Amino acid sequence: MKLYDYPRSSAAYRVRIALNLKGQTFEAVPVNLLEGAQRGEDYRTLNPTGLVPSLDTGEGLLGQSLAIIEYLDERFPAPPLLPAGAFARARARALALQVACDIHPLNNLRVLQYLVGEFGIDERQKLAWYHHWLQQGLAALERQLTETDSIFCCGDTPGLADICLVPQLYNARRFGLDLAPYPRLMAIDEACQRLEAFAAAHPDHHQEV
Repeated sequence: MKLYDYPRSSAAYRVRIALNLKGQTFEAVPVNLLEGAQRGEDYRTLNPTGLVPSLDTGEGLLGQSLAIIEYLDERFPAPPLLPAGAFARARARALALQVACDIHPLNNLRVLQYLVGEFGIDERQKLAWYHHWLQQGLAALERQLTETDSIFCCGDTPGLADICLVPQLYNARRFGLDLAPYPRLMAIDEACQRLEAFAAAHPDHHQEV
C-alpha cells in the first residue's frame, strides 16, 4: 500500500499507527503541506479534497483517516482496533470522533492559515485559539476516561480511540499546551508510546518533507 503522508499531520500519524498495529508495510509518498503540495493539481487529481492522508489500497484510493483505519480493521482483522460489543464499539468511535471531529478540524493547518491570512490574527492570537479548543476537548476526554481504569482508552489493548488521542497530544506539546491537567490522558499516551507500533509512527521517525 502507498500512503500519501506528511509527518506532522495528525491525521496521517493516525494511519501510520494503524498500519503498524496491523503489521502492514507501506510506501510513504511525501506531500509537503507547508509548501502547498496538497493544493497542486497532481495531488488534487488523486484526492480532490486536497487533504492528507490518502491511502492507495491496491483496490483504489481512500481519504479520511478514520475511514482508512476502519478499512484496515476490516481487511486485516487481527489485532482488532475496536472492542467487542455494540455499545463498547460505539463508545470507542465516540471518543475517536471527539478528537477527529471536535478538536482537530478547528486547529487544522488550513484553518490556522485562513485565520492569519483573512483576519490578520497574530501569533499570540493564533496560539490562544489553538489552546482554547484543545483545552475544551482534552478536558472532556479526561473526564470521560477517568471513569475507567484500563491501560488504554477502551481496554487493555490499544485501539481506535488511542490512535486518535496520541497524535492530538503530540500536537498539544508542539504548541506548548500544559498537559498537567490531564493525568489520565498522559498515562494512556505513555502506555501507547511504549509500543513499537506507536513509537515507529512518531513524526520524529519520519523525514520532514
